[in-house]
Amino acid sequence: MSFQGILIGAAAFLIIGVFHPIVIKGEYYFGKRVWPVFLVVGILLVILSLWIENATLSAVVSITGFSSLWSIHELFEQEERVAKGWFPRNPKR
Repeated sequence: MSFQGILIGAAAFLIIGVFHPIVIKGEYYFGKRVWPVFLVVGILLVILSLWIENATLSAVVSITGFSSLWSIHELFEQEERVAKGWFPRNPKR
């Protein structure tokens, strides 16, 4: 029996769950101008995943990288959610 798929699926679920509040807090404190950080981290992690020989670890690192890249889109969406009043706006920014 192979648990590799279950481990990768569980890791993907947790990674997406972790990135959700990161995007919310990132937009709250820095606005959408923090998107280059997500871009650099995403690209670095995807490239790093190419050099990892363990398939499970490589998949988890790649999922994290692509989640970081997807977070760029979510940052812009989060800005719209804040404008609609669905999330609080940071008055100090």
